[in-house]
Amino acid sequence: MSVTAFIENLRAEVRGLPAYNAGLSAEFVRERYGVSHVAKLGSNENPRGASAAVLAHLAEFTTTSTLALYPDPSCSALRALIAERLAVDPEHLLFGNGSEDLLAIAAHTFLAPGDEVITVIPSFGLHIIYPQSVGAKVVTVPMRSDFEFDVDALIAAISPRTRMLIISNPSNPVGCAMDGAEMRRLLSAVSPETLVLWDEAYFEYASDEHGYPDSLAVLRESGLPWLLLRTFSKAYGLAGLRVGYGVASAPELAGLMDRVRTPFNINQIAQQAATVAFGDQAHVAASVADARAGRDWMSAALVGLGVNPARSRANFLFFDCGEDAAELAGKMLEDGVIVKPWREPGYENCMRVSVGNAADNALFIRSFDRRRTV
Repeated sequence: MSVTAFIENLRAEVRGLPAYNAGLSAEFVRERYGVSHVAKLGSNENPRGASAAVLAHLAEFTTTSTLALYPDPSCSALRALIAERLAVDPEHLLFGNGSEDLLAIAAHTFLAPGDEVITVIPSFGLHIIYPQSVGAKVVTVPMRSDFEFDVDALIAAISPRTRMLIISNPSNPVGCAMDGAEMRRLLSAVSPETLVLWDEAYFEYASDEHGYPDSLAVLRESGLPWLLLRTFSKAYGLAGLRVGYGVASAPELAGLMDRVRTPFNINQIAQQAATVAFGDQAHVAASVADARAGRDWMSAALVGLGVNPARSRANFLFFDCGEDAAELAGKMLEDGVIVKPWREPGYENCMRVSVGNAADNALFIRSFDRRRTV
C-alpha cells in the first residue's frame, strides 16, 4: 500500500485537521532575510526570560542531579508548592508539557466522536484542533464587534449536546477578559454534564487588575465539573521548558487525565526550574509591570497611527490592521519583525503582536507604519 493510500484510510478527523500556526523562529528570520536583529513578537514570550534564581539553579543542575534517572512522575515538589499557594488538595492538580499538553489530554479523556464543544473565535487554535482530533464537533461563537466576549451568544449556543465549554480568560488572541458577573452568568447556563475548561495561560498579567475574577473561587461556586489551566511559559519565562498545570474540580477527573497522559511528561530540568520560578514572585511581578508599560505604550502608538487595538489584559495586542495581515506580516519580516497574522475566516485583516522590550516594541511600530498600505 502506498503512503497516499494509507493516509486516505486514516480517520477523516485527523486528515482534515488544520496545522497549528506555531510562528517563526528568530534564527529562521535572520538567515532568510539577512537581518542582524529580530524582534520576536509573535509568540507572547517574556522578554525578561527566566529569573536569575532559575538560571543560577540550572547552572548547578548537572552537579546535583543525574540525567540517567526518570523524573518524578507526580511532580511532587512543584505539586506541594502550588497546592499550598492555591489552597487546593494536591490530588486536584495535574501537570503537562505546557498547558497545551493538558488541553490535548482533556480532549482525549473527556470527549468522544460526535460530542459538542463550544468555544470562542477568534480562538487559540488548539482549543479547536484538539477536540476535532477526537471527532468532536466544535461550535464557535464570534466575539462582539468591539472584541469583547459575547456572553449572551455563548449562552444561546449551549445545548443538551454540549460536552465541553472552552474559554481562555484573558482571551488568546484578543486579550479581553470576563469579569466575575459575566463568568457567573455564563456558568449558570451550563449543564452539570458539561466540563468547563477555563484556560488562564495569561492569568498573572490580569490577576490583580480591577474587575478580574477569582476564577478558581467562581468555578468552585458553580458546582460544575471544571478544569482550570495555567502555565509557566508566559509570565514565568519558561516557554522553552514546557511546564503547565491544571486544577480539577475533583480528584477523580485529575485521576482520569493521569491515566491518559504519558507518565513522565515533565522532565527533571523543567520540574526543578518551575519549582524555583514559582518561588520567585518578584520576577513575575517585574515581568508583568514591564508588559503593562509596554502594552500601554504600543497601544497609544497604534492609536496614533489610526489603529484601535482591542482591550487587553495580557502581554499582547490584537487589532484590525485594515489590510491582509499575512501579507503585511510578510513584509515586516524584512525589517526583522515577527508578528502573528490571524488566519481564521473573518479575521484575516487582524494581527496579534506580543509586548517585547522597549527597543523591539519601537521597531515594531516603525515597521508597521512603514510597511502598511492603508
